Amino acid sequence: MEKPKFQRVLIKLSGEALQGNQGYGICPDTLDLVADQICELSELGIEVGIVIGGGNIFRGVAGSTAGMDRTSADYMGMLATVINGLALQDAFESRGVPTRVQTALEIKEVAEPYIRRRAMRHLEKGRVVIFGAGTGNPYFTTDTAAALRAMEIRASVILKGTKVDGVYDSDPVENPEATMFDRLTYLDVLSKNLRVMDSTAISLCMDNKLPIIVFNLRKRGNMKAVIFGEDIGTLIVDKDSTLSRD
Repeated sequence: MEKPKFQRVLIKLSGEALQGNQGYGICPDTLDLVADQICELSELGIEVGIVIGGGNIFRGVAGSTAGMDRTSADYMGMLATVINGLALQDAFESRGVPTRVQTALEIKEVAEPYIRRRAMRHLEKGRVVIFGAGTGNPYFTTDTAAALRAMEIRASVILKGTKVDGVYDSDPVENPEATMFDRLTYLDVLSKNLRVMDSTAISLCMDNKLPIIVFNLRKRGNMKAVIFGEDIGTLIVDKDSTLSRD
């Protein structure tokens, strides 16, 4: 059997990835689709960490725009990510995949506090680790949390699941003529202002040469295909990187 391209990965999921087409909350069918794909990776022996957003429940930026104190709104958003993390944990464990939720805010009744060495030990034992509550600090997004956690656990790549096939030069939903990029550099993303991850997250990845692959999460089998190096989605790397998916 062909060997996987990556052995330890950090998967970045937006909160919207769980809401499906219902517009709010957690769609059971979409949760099942996501859980099936991630559990398949775990069963193949891939070590999986996950950072989940909370935009399907509450988004801090939106709350502050509506007049809330930004710090309070961001903490509310962090709690929303914990709700999503617990939903994912339940879905994984119902499929027989051991899972731990670790949070940057201490909520010991429902999750472990984030401790890097403990997280890495869980991964080594074959457990999926879900990182909730972002970085634990207001004004930082879950994109930045994904870049930070990926580097802390020494992940080989960030897999960013979206609802489109990769990174485009404009919104493919609004513009049918939008062109998808097969490969980009971090500087391309920043200079073209492409909405992949926020600039802080991209800069962290650039400084540490951490690859990012953006792919369509809604197509069953895509996640496994990416792990085995198939030419799916958009690869974001340093301009001198020799990483390929051949």
